[in-house]
This record gives sequence, C-alpha cells and structure tokens, in this order.
Amino acid sequence: VTDAVRRLADDMFETMHAAKGIGLAAPQVGRRERMFVAEVDDRRVVLVNPEVVTSEGRAKAEEGCLSIPEVYGDVERAVRVTMRGLNERGEAVEVEAADLLARCLLHELDHLDGRLFVDHLSLLKKKGALARWERERAKYPALRRALT
Repeated sequence: VTDAVRRLADDMFETMHAAKGIGLAAPQVGRRERMFVAEVDDRRVVLVNPEVVTSEGRAKAEEGCLSIPEVYGDVERAVRVTMRGLNERGEAVEVEAADLLARCLLHELDHLDGRLFVDHLSLLKKKGALARWERERAKYPALRRALT
C-alpha cells in the first residue's frame, strides 16, 4: 500500500460523502485497484485485496448503489461477516461487521468481482430495476454523476 493508494482512499471517502453513500469501490471511480472504502456509524473501513473469511446468517434488505442512482431492490446477504485484507497503512487486518456494515462490505466486494446488487435480484425484479435505470439514466450524461 503506497502513498498513492492512501490518497486514493482519502479521495474515495470524499467522493462517497459528496454522493451521500456509505461505501465506494475503486472500479466505481474508474480505478483498477482491488480496494474499497466504507463508513457506517462513524466506523471507517479501508480494505485492499479483501476476501471473506466467514459469514453468518441471512437477511433481506433494500439496497441502492451510487453506480445506478435512484434504483433500489431487496437483496439477501449475510448478517455478519469477517473480511481479511490490507488497511490503508498496508497492515494485514480482519474486519468483523454486522448488519448494515456487513451488507455494505459485501456490496462493495461485489463491485470488485464485477457484480451489482441487481445481479442478486430475481429475473423479474432485475428487469424492473433495469427499466427504472433506463428512465433515470438520461439525468447522467456520459453515465457520469456530477457531485458538488
């Protein structure tokens, strides 16, 4: 983990806050690093090369995504998760999370694996979500969000 990666994490937190999100993965800001940032209830997480160590329980809850604004769907995910990776100082860490933070970490890990939350929906619900996005996407020229 280099100074450039630490700056990227700081920039990603700034972008995430401006977009009023709770998590952001590097591919969402056009970067190829396998990392994400998340913040729930003042608990900040930076994970580089994350992987799931354990997961427990299942619950369904509504999710949205900064990549497809104004589109939401109920996704079933683990209630508790432990992830391993490197933190912003390059130290190997294990992060234990429950409820919303666990959901957020799993959502961001999906981005690193090329998945969106809509990929977890039934075919019918996914079609509905994508139809909603088709109506919304005209607000985002060149598929970019302008944040202030």
